[in-house]
Amino acid sequence: MSVTSESYLVGLIGEGITQSLTPPMHEREADQHGLRYLYRPIDLTSTGRPAHDVGELLRQGRDLGFNAFNITHPCKQLALEHLDDISADARRLGAVNTVLIRDGKMIGHNTDFSGFGTALAGGLPGAGQDSVVQLGTGGAGAAVAYALLKAGTRTLTLMDLDADRATERAETLSQFFPEQQVRTVGMADLAGVLDGADGLVNATPVGMHSHPGLPLDVELLKPRHWVADVVYRPVETEMIAAAAAKGCRVLDGGHMAVGQAADAFGLITGLTPDASRMRAHFLELLAQGR
Repeated sequence: MSVTSESYLVGLIGEGITQSLTPPMHEREADQHGLRYLYRPIDLTSTGRPAHDVGELLRQGRDLGFNAFNITHPCKQLALEHLDDISADARRLGAVNTVLIRDGKMIGHNTDFSGFGTALAGGLPGAGQDSVVQLGTGGAGAAVAYALLKAGTRTLTLMDLDADRATERAETLSQFFPEQQVRTVGMADLAGVLDGADGLVNATPVGMHSHPGLPLDVELLKPRHWVADVVYRPVETEMIAAAAAKGCRVLDGGHMAVGQAADAFGLITGLTPDASRMRAHFLELLAQGR
């Protein structure tokens, strides 16, 4: 394999990201393409810097020759005001997770939504998407909801313990997708809306190692439903395991994690990454306890 003369210097800005799997995924995929590619986390927690320093860090990175940055919690919204341009989708979502540096300009993109869309299309091919129920409307939930509507979901039902947040999210999405229905329900109405839904997405933290459990009564699920999760630690959450046991088609959160990383790699390099290869590496990293 020949190595290109061009090199890439990429960073990740966020809190508690020293052990992020994104840097090794990018570097391994770059190796497969013969690229010189160095990706380093810039952990605000370990450096003791506030999230509002994201703009200064981006400018310093630009001046030092970085090609791009990935942006994660809690800087995805804070970075917006420091950019020279923002993609239409990122502007609509009000958040960026990828910043390209081109000719001294900083350009923001969002691959969280596209990563979920790619994951859904590739991991659950042919799954009905006319009516989907989504639990959780926070940062990840906003990207998932946007992806579902862009993919053609006709009726999206949102549910969140923070009812006001769900309502605000529904109102915003309805402005962008006026021909589609975005509605909110309470937990008491979940059984009724699931009965007529094609699939369910969990975009809450319930199921993580630090938040074990189930986000809903799995008895509400039927074998005809597909079920997706955004949680990937563990990659097989209690909900994914229970849904699979009931005969549902499932999509674990690792697919979205890999999808957003693959899409960011493509934006940074202009190359098409091998998502299946990146998925295999991702699972390898998890197995190693990363």
